[in-house]
Amino acid sequence: MVTKKRKLNVEDAYALKTPDDSIRLYGEWASTYDSDFVGSSAYVLYRHIAEVFLHEQSSINGAVLDVGCGTGVVGECLRACGVAEVDGIDISQPMLAEAARKTTGNDDRVYRKLIAADLTKKLDIADNQYAGLISAGTFTHGHLGPDPLDELWRVAAPGAICAIGIRSTHFESLKFGEKLSDDVQKRIITKPKLVEVRIYSEEADNSEHADDKACVVVCQTV
Repeated sequence: MVTKKRKLNVEDAYALKTPDDSIRLYGEWASTYDSDFVGSSAYVLYRHIAEVFLHEQSSINGAVLDVGCGTGVVGECLRACGVAEVDGIDISQPMLAEAARKTTGNDDRVYRKLIAADLTKKLDIADNQYAGLISAGTFTHGHLGPDPLDELWRVAAPGAICAIGIRSTHFESLKFGEKLSDDVQKRIITKPKLVEVRIYSEEADNSEHADDKACVVVCQTV
């Protein structure tokens, strides 16, 4: 008898402990992530973060780095709204392979470049490369704490627009506020604006997570 494969969900993502765990989970989930999670769970965080970022679009003059780009849903939003150059970075090669398949309405690839990297380590990217940073779904339970922000600020050019989504409970428990305040004091970033958004739409039928929120940290590098 063939055993039906269990459908992966957000609880699997929140249970991650190490980068190797992330590689295994997202390698298994990549081909069905858009339908299993983005589509069926009424996940809207990526849209909200893209909207917040795009409010500052007139100040972005150069390439944008989509941090933890996954299958590329954020990149699609940005390109559809006129952002010309978007690079993606993610720990999962299979997720990047899905992102590489995404195209714009003009049949151009959504991403200019896709980078496989562990965000807990030093990135093989030169300083001051990006005019914008955006991240949705990467700074959350089982994923990244505040330390990788140092590398993101490093690869961003002075004045880069940043919109970093952090699950609200994760923001509090891992003391992201203290990290951001310290970086402001060190004149690495401007004082951030915090925008609270929903992770799932109001129509979500996931009773346990339907009201989950995220904090979008909006700032500029100095």
